[in-house]
Amino acid sequence: MSSLLLWLHIGFAIFTIGPLTAATMAAPRAIRGKNVPVLQNIQRTTRIYSIGSLGVLIFGLALGLSIGAGVLGRWYMTASMTLFIVAIVLLVIVDRDLRTAVRVLDTESPDDDAKVQNGRIAAISGLLSVIWLVILFLMVVPG
Repeated sequence: MSSLLLWLHIGFAIFTIGPLTAATMAAPRAIRGKNVPVLQNIQRTTRIYSIGSLGVLIFGLALGLSIGAGVLGRWYMTASMTLFIVAIVLLVIVDRDLRTAVRVLDTESPDDDAKVQNGRIAAISGLLSVIWLVILFLMVVPG
């Protein structure tokens, strides 16, 4: 059972977090180019993969519980789960900013070109990439 949970945990990590990171990193370019259809697709992709990435946490928790012996209480596991929850909160902010950018750019008003959302999405997506790398480090090196 543990090996199945490990495969699911790793599979969800590979197939959700990779595309999620790529989508959030592509959003600022779509905003700068004022490409609303692409931005709508990025927003939808980000939302779907954000929800799918919860599988990483769910299967990781199930794996930790199946192994037992206080695995989830180790410092690096606690740090990884905390960083993952922080990443999910940041993804909610990115989703909100993407929706706002789509709405602003769809009105074609020359007053607002979504520069605020562009900067915030760029900063948060870079921070998310660092968070994913720190979690990867914590899952591989101490364990």
